[in-house]
Amino acid sequence: MGDSTFKPNIKSAGKQDPLLKKAELDYMRIIEEKNKERVQKLQHIAKRNRFTGLAIGAGVFSIYLYSIFAVKQETFLDDFNEPAKIQQ
Repeated sequence: MGDSTFKPNIKSAGKQDPLLKKAELDYMRIIEEKNKERVQKLQHIAKRNRFTGLAIGAGVFSIYLYSIFAVKQETFLDDFNEPAKIQQ
C-alpha cells in the first residue's frame, strides 16, 4: 500500500504482443468445447428440476384440494341432535 518503489508496467508502442502458439489455441478450443458441453448438461438438469418441481407442486396442490373437498362432504354433524336439557 505505502510502497514507494512500486512502478507500473508500461508497454511501449514499439513492441508487439506475442502471438499464441498453435498448441495454446488448440487447448483453448478444447476448453471451449468442454465448457459448451457443461452448459448444455446444466441446462438439461435445470429443465428436469423445473419439471420435478412442477410435478411435486401439482401433487401437493391436488392433495390440498382433495382434503378441502372431502371435509366439505362430511355430514355426520348435520344429523346430530342436541340432547334434551334436564330440568330440575
